[in-house]
Amino acid sequence: MANSAQARKRARQAAKANVHNSALRSKLRTAIKATRRAIEAGDTSKASEVFRHSCKTIDIIADKDIIHKNKAARHKSRLAAALKRCLPAANAA
Repeated sequence: MANSAQARKRARQAAKANVHNSALRSKLRTAIKATRRAIEAGDTSKASEVFRHSCKTIDIIADKDIIHKNKAARHKSRLAAALKRCLPAANAA
């Protein structure tokens, strides 16, 4: 346990930040899963809408340094590639 008042305060702040950051990481994972589900469902218009919302969420979380900016870019790139693979099948039909 922390001995000084400053260390006790930092421990309280760290615990509070951990709860907040955990919630944001959960929100990130949920956004990614929602996009994957929409793509697998085959509804391209809904998938595009969910993808845009997910990209916004990913960017917000990366801006807050919850995840690294390169990790955010990697997630967005892979989701965009998955969406792109889904779109030509719909356009050809």
